[in-house]
Amino acid sequence: MNLEELREYCLSLPHVTEDMPFDEDILVFRICNRIFVLTSLDSVPLRVSLKCDPERAIELREQYPDKIIAGYHLNKKHWNTVLLEGLPPTLIKEMIQHSYDQVLAKVPKKEREVLIS
Repeated sequence: MNLEELREYCLSLPHVTEDMPFDEDILVFRICNRIFVLTSLDSVPLRVSLKCDPERAIELREQYPDKIIAGYHLNKKHWNTVLLEGLPPTLIKEMIQHSYDQVLAKVPKKEREVLIS
């Protein structure tokens, strides 16, 4: 998956926005103003940081030790940094969707209800 495919997939999810809040190099995708994907535009190969259930995060790191590591400069219990090169697109999309779902689940109920209506 390349950067354009990443952007296309993330923006296809409901109510997602993108911005660059930290500097001109870091692109983030948000749901309800909460980040669920971070990537550096300068990273080669392309890597993203994704929120993840702690148990699933450990499983993924064990299954793909050369591709998935504890979140870089993030809470390592809840975030993974994923090197996209060589991973199946279906797995990448599943991890992005999982990150989206993890973040959306923490959005206050009133905000979620506004999204649904």
